[in-house]
Amino acid sequence: MDLIPTWRGEFTNAEVNALHAEAFGTRVFGDDEWDWERLVVAHSLGWVTARDVDGLVGFVNVLWDGLTHAWLQDVMVAHRLRHRGVGRDVVDVAVTNARAVGCEWLHVDFTPDLAPFYLSACGFEPAQAGLLRL
Repeated sequence: MDLIPTWRGEFTNAEVNALHAEAFGTRVFGDDEWDWERLVVAHSLGWVTARDVDGLVGFVNVLWDGLTHAWLQDVMVAHRLRHRGVGRDVVDVAVTNARAVGCEWLHVDFTPDLAPFYLSACGFEPAQAGLLRL
């Protein structure tokens, strides 16, 4: 598999909305509902894309506080390529680029079933956090 994750790689809203729906089991949102292009440019440190011959197969958004803390949001991998290292590769590129701009901490929230991926494959350490449903 010759996927090269790309920091701030090009994408379209349609591609990310389709991948998001596949990854998280939601409906496909329209550009007028979820404008990834506008949101990541305005609010993110960066993002990582991964492509194969069929298009976008991996994506992660890297948000930050503008100084030392960054966090991963919406780590997505196409179902057909899961468990092949694509997720780890996009996270590795996110880690490298967050570190390069001086971030000291990279946070990620995940459900318990994803602990082996984040803690073992990607090297995160467990941390306590709080969550408030609004």
